[in-house]
Amino acid sequence: MKEVVNVQQVSKVYRMGEVDLQALNGVSLKILPSENVSIIGPSGSGKSTLLHLMGCLDRPTSGKIYIDGVDTSKLNSNKLAEIRRNKIGFVFQFFYLIPTLNALENVELPMMFAGVGERERRERAEELLELVNLKSRMKHRPAELSGGERQRVAIARALANNPKIVLADEPTGNLDSASGKEIIDLLKRLNEEKGVTLVIVTHDPYIASIMERTIYLKDGRIVKEERREA
Repeated sequence: MKEVVNVQQVSKVYRMGEVDLQALNGVSLKILPSENVSIIGPSGSGKSTLLHLMGCLDRPTSGKIYIDGVDTSKLNSNKLAEIRRNKIGFVFQFFYLIPTLNALENVELPMMFAGVGERERRERAEELLELVNLKSRMKHRPAELSGGERQRVAIARALANNPKIVLADEPTGNLDSASGKEIIDLLKRLNEEKGVTLVIVTHDPYIASIMERTIYLKDGRIVKEERREA
């Protein structure tokens, strides 16, 4: 089976004044279609950096990343934006919803950028909010929603353009434990029922324990990998 993400000997160095900070050091991994994977490790281990590189939000200092068979190192900024728009959905710890838009309009936004017509994007946004159990809240703005509800809107938005991959960076970090479990259960259900490839960066051992595969990072390197028995 052809991998949907292929990271080959990737390193990332940030220049901090006079100092070089090595965030990743020779990381290689492959993620297959419909897999669910957690990336875990202490703060500063390079988890979010790796996720951002896989999401084409940043470029590696060295090495290559292939998304759905495409060598992203050869792409200009516009082509990288296309990959992000068409192949990848993002879920972040801080939601990043537009405060002046209601839930429905927030979910419509990525489809607007993709050139989807008004009627089609409205219908799809309604379907996605129903999928995440927010049909009755779709006209509410983010300030009128709980943290868990806001994160569900963010998940619906991540799915707007039918991505092959959903990348989630600490998606439960701002939620209480009950809401956090609901969000993880929802992401796992979408992975299992819709076949979306799911990669979650987390500090939470519970999340790692329920994912098919867990990758452990430390000091910018993969130090261990585990697969959960079915």
